[in-house]
Amino acid sequence: MKSLHRSDLFAWSIFDADRNVDFNSIAWIRPEGNVLIDPLPLSDHDWQHLQSLGKTTWIVITNSDHIRASKDIAQQTGAQLAGPIGEQSTFGLTCDRWLRDGDEVVPGLQVIELQGSKTPGELALVLDHTILITGDLVRAHQANQLMLLPLPKLQDASAAHHSVQRLASLQNIETVLVGDGWSIFNHGHLSLQALLTP
Repeated sequence: MKSLHRSDLFAWSIFDADRNVDFNSIAWIRPEGNVLIDPLPLSDHDWQHLQSLGKTTWIVITNSDHIRASKDIAQQTGAQLAGPIGEQSTFGLTCDRWLRDGDEVVPGLQVIELQGSKTPGELALVLDHTILITGDLVRAHQANQLMLLPLPKLQDASAAHHSVQRLASLQNIETVLVGDGWSIFNHGHLSLQALLTP
């Protein structure tokens, strides 16, 4: 796995040729048990690396299009699964916990429900008040420039815009770790605000 900007954060990726971007997964390493977010299949190297970092206790899935390898990894690690309550009836995977706006997955990891994306109640996560982790709605197909899911894929463009306004109001965000594309490691708040500029 790739080291990120903090010693307790790692990522692994798979390149998607259709979109010319990486799909990303995040591992937050904690003494109380590691948290994986939108986990893709792991190479043998990454699997051994993950195991060396301690027990995985939670897997958080931001939306049904990011289930990816969650079920297999949960079976191998014994981790519990958490997904968006907005998709509970159609998710296609049984979760141990359904997350809603304002929930805390574990101490320090807060849930924000996004509306208007391609799936109901897509989750964004805020880690330690300074790191925003996104699934599909906010992404980056070019370095240092966030973008939104294309308009034809949005269920409700107005609701999606209001969700982005909410994210852009989080003034302490320095880093935006995206599920699809290039992550932003500095001035994340300003990058989110730029999404609101016509």
